[in-house]
Amino acid sequence: MADEVLLSRAESAAPKSSVWSEISNVATRSFVLGFTSCSCSAFVFGCVIGYSAPTQSGIMKDLNLSVADYSFFGSILTVGQIIGALMSGKLADLVGRVYTMWIANVLYIVGWLGIAFAKDAWLLDLGRFLHGVTIGIGSYLGPIYIAEITPRNLRGSASSLSQLFAGIGISAIYALGTVVSWRALALMGSVPCLVTLPLLFFVPESPRWLAKVGRRKEFEAVLLHLRGENTEFSDEAAEILEYTEQVKQRQPDDSFFKLFQRKYAFSLMIGVVVIALPQLQGVNGFTFYTDSIFASAGISRDVGFQTSSVVQLFAGILGTLLVDVSGRRLLLLVSQGGAFLGCLVISISFFLQERHIWEAGTPVLALASVLVYTGSYGIGMGAIPWIIASEIYPVDVKGAAGTICNLVSSISSWVVTYFFSFLLQWSPTGTFLIFASACGVGIVFIAKLVPETKGKSLEEIQALLLS
Repeated sequence: MADEVLLSRAESAAPKSSVWSEISNVATRSFVLGFTSCSCSAFVFGCVIGYSAPTQSGIMKDLNLSVADYSFFGSILTVGQIIGALMSGKLADLVGRVYTMWIANVLYIVGWLGIAFAKDAWLLDLGRFLHGVTIGIGSYLGPIYIAEITPRNLRGSASSLSQLFAGIGISAIYALGTVVSWRALALMGSVPCLVTLPLLFFVPESPRWLAKVGRRKEFEAVLLHLRGENTEFSDEAAEILEYTEQVKQRQPDDSFFKLFQRKYAFSLMIGVVVIALPQLQGVNGFTFYTDSIFASAGISRDVGFQTSSVVQLFAGILGTLLVDVSGRRLLLLVSQGGAFLGCLVISISFFLQERHIWEAGTPVLALASVLVYTGSYGIGMGAIPWIIASEIYPVDVKGAAGTICNLVSSISSWVVTYFFSFLLQWSPTGTFLIFASACGVGIVFIAKLVPETKGKSLEEIQALLLS
C-alpha cells in the first residue's frame, strides 16, 4: 500500500510536457542507434515468421515436399526457438545485450542463405532451424533492451513501435511473396541483417546491465549519451543504482532457480501466461499456414495476403499510438476480444461451407474473419505481452525469466505450428473453436490478474509486484 501511495505521488509530481517534446528529448544519437538496431531485428523476425505462408505452394512443388514434410519445415522453427530460449537469458546476462544482438544477426544471415540455396529438404530445414534459434534468443532480448534504455513515459510506445516492425516484416513478406520466388524472398530477408551489422559497432550497451555487472563509470557515460547532455538524469541514475544494490543485497545467490521463489510467483505467472496466450490462440497457425486457410475457405491467395498485410500494418501503428495513452491492459483486452470474434466467425464460415450453406458468401466471411484476427493481433497481442514481460522482472532474475517465458512461448508455438495442418484436415470448424476458447480464457485472465504498467519506472513496477 505504501508503494502505491509513493507511486501515485511520483506520478502526480512528474512534470507534464507534450509528446513531441518528450520524443525530442529522448531522440539522442545513442538512443536512435539502439532503437534502429532493435527495429531492424524485429523486422527480420517478422519476415521469418511470415515466410512460410506465401511460399508454401512454391517450396512444396520445387522440392517435392509432402504436407508432413512442410509441416516439419514450419514447426522446426519452433524447435530451434526452444533451443534459443534455453540460452537467451543466460547469454544476454553473460555477454550483454549488444553482443547478443551480434550473434542473432549472424545466425539470421546464415539461416536465410541456407534456405535460399537449398536443393534438398535438409538444408531448407537447417536454415529454418537456425532462424528458430535466433528468434528464441531475440524475442525477449529486443523488448528488454528497449525497456532498459527508454525513459518511463515513452517506454510502451518505443517498445510497441519497435515490435511494430515485426508486423511490417510480416506484411512485407506477404506482399513480396505474391510477386517473387521463394528463393529470392529468402535473399531479400537477409538484407536488413546486413544493414544492422555495421550499426552494432555504435549501439550503446544497456545501462541497467552495466549497473548490474558493476561497471559504474560506463553506466553513467552510457546513460548520459542516451539522455543527452542537456537532460537531468541524476535521479534516474540514482534510482537504478539504488535498486540494483538492493537486489544484490537481498539475494546474493545468482542461481537460476531463485526465480521460482514465492515472491516471484505472481510475476512469473503473469509473464508466462501472457506470452503463451497468442500461441495457444493460433497466431502461428494463422501466420505460417495462411495459404492453407485461404485455399480451404475459397479465398483468392493474392487478395488474401495483400489485404492481410495492409490490415496488420495499420493495426500495429494504431497500437503503437495508443499503448502509452490507453495503457497496456485495455489494449490487451480489446485485442483478445477481436481475436475471439475472428476465430468464432471463421469457425462459423467453415461450418456453413461444409454444409453448403451460403456458399457465395462464406469466402468473404472467412476473409473478414482473418482480417479481424490479424488486426486484433497487431493492435495488442503482437507486442504488449513482450513489453509486459520486459517490465515486470527485477534485474537479478531477468535473464532467467526471459528463458522461461521464451521456453513456454516456443513449446506452445511448436504444438500449434506442427499440428495446425492436421487439425485443419480433421475439422476447420473445430480448430478455430478451440482457438476461440483460448481467447475467451485470455480475456478473463487479463481482466482479473494483469496489472497496468503504464507510466511507472521499471524499478517501481517490480517493487510493487514484490510488495
